[in-house]
Amino acid sequence: MSERLSPRTILLLTLPPLLWAGNTIVGRLLHDMLPPVLLNFLRWALAFCFLLPLAGPVLRREAGLWRYWREYATLGLLGIGMYNALQYMALQSSTPINVTLVASGMPVWMMLTGWLFFGVPVSRKQVAGAVLSIAGVVLVLARGEWRHVLDLRLVAGDLYMILATIAWSLYSWLLLRIKEPAAIRANWASFLLAQVAFGVLWSGGFALGEQALGAMPVQWSWPLLAGLLYVATGPAIVAFGCWGAGVRAAGPAIGSFFVNLTPLFTAVLSSAILGETPHAYHAAAFALIVGGIVISARR
Repeated sequence: MSERLSPRTILLLTLPPLLWAGNTIVGRLLHDMLPPVLLNFLRWALAFCFLLPLAGPVLRREAGLWRYWREYATLGLLGIGMYNALQYMALQSSTPINVTLVASGMPVWMMLTGWLFFGVPVSRKQVAGAVLSIAGVVLVLARGEWRHVLDLRLVAGDLYMILATIAWSLYSWLLLRIKEPAAIRANWASFLLAQVAFGVLWSGGFALGEQALGAMPVQWSWPLLAGLLYVATGPAIVAFGCWGAGVRAAGPAIGSFFVNLTPLFTAVLSSAILGETPHAYHAAAFALIVGGIVISARR
């Protein structure tokens, strides 16, 4: 274990949660400057431009990608067109801390999705872990008051984030079912560009729909441009590359626990940048979610 978790591997697995936490902070900072679905489209359009010089050949006809265009169109819809758009929509009415804690219930949704749609059996330990993790998510949604659970009322942001986690769970399972040429997955930039190419089309269509419904006008400014540059490079390209390298070195089981650093980083950044002080129930919810994941992961 100590050999696998070298300082380099720890850095590779720690940097993505930090960048993802920054994504929620920036999304919150930009929420009154441009519509959330348009933000998602601009983010991935920029990422597409940055990835094209690195992995452009994957889009050529002879690369083999286009034989699997339906599968990659689905991945682009769920992982790029929907997940990030729903996350930015959640940040319109919910705080970054709440958003990342609700997202920390992702392993539970992964388990349920695998069981319901892909026939993956579920053990008793996984059920027990799921109950703990769901309790943590409910604690966040109830804003720390268990007595309010029975009359719980979800704000729009909470509902959007739950839908986002379900979309990402489906996306993650479908990743395992595509049998495309090995060369596409061998290069992280090629694999990401293959998804982004379709995801940009989906997110662009959703952004047009948002505008047709009367979305707010864009408030162009240097802070907005800086925010767009960050979300298109850090949480997307840099985090994806580091995460792939870290998981290859340590394995997905170990890597999954590093994801739960995201709420902690978000709490620190929210306090420092947004002035949003974490509450005791945030810590309790985090403990329940992580405890549930640890129990579920035991054999």
